[in-house]
Amino acid sequence: MKFVAFERAKQGTGASRRLRITGRTPGIVYGGKGQPELIELDHNALWHALKKEAFHSSILDMEINGTSTQVLLRDVQYHPFKQLVLHIDFQRVDANTKMNKKVPIHYSGEESSPAVKADACLINHVINELEVSCLPADLPEFIAVDLSNLRKGTSLHLNDITLPKGVTAVTHGKANPVLVSVVSVAAEAEAAPAAPAASAKK
Repeated sequence: MKFVAFERAKQGTGASRRLRITGRTPGIVYGGKGQPELIELDHNALWHALKKEAFHSSILDMEINGTSTQVLLRDVQYHPFKQLVLHIDFQRVDANTKMNKKVPIHYSGEESSPAVKADACLINHVINELEVSCLPADLPEFIAVDLSNLRKGTSLHLNDITLPKGVTAVTHGKANPVLVSVVSVAAEAEAAPAAPAASAKK
């Protein structure tokens, strides 16, 4: 995914405020072998790009002064109540260095699983994104997980899925976290308490 940035000469609160008034968003690019670089982006184009999942989870091609640099989105600061991006951070990507990045999980097939079709269970997505470690070239835009074989009384753990080639999960001490749990639902609600018997007429 590609976007265009521009060099930013001035920094500071006042300069950033004036920049936003003109429809630009201040940002910074850091990491790699270069020095931190102040940039600015067109706010409207950035706002629409941020609505796309790929902008958050994949390697981006940033074009500045005709030169393209591979970067990752690292942080976005939004205005508390306005539809306004206050600041954005990118990190340069080194093709030969492994990196950690959170990647969304795309679940599919749960409606056709025995747990749902035969037993009317509820499927609870415990984890919707997974932190992974890999080289930039191996970074997946998302991880696809098929739930069509889920059965009543089971859960899907991290070790039950196959990650893309070159990708390992970062679990921060949790050996085999649950991704999806199957919750049984009673076939019928418990009977409501019987209404008090009407008192006999005297």
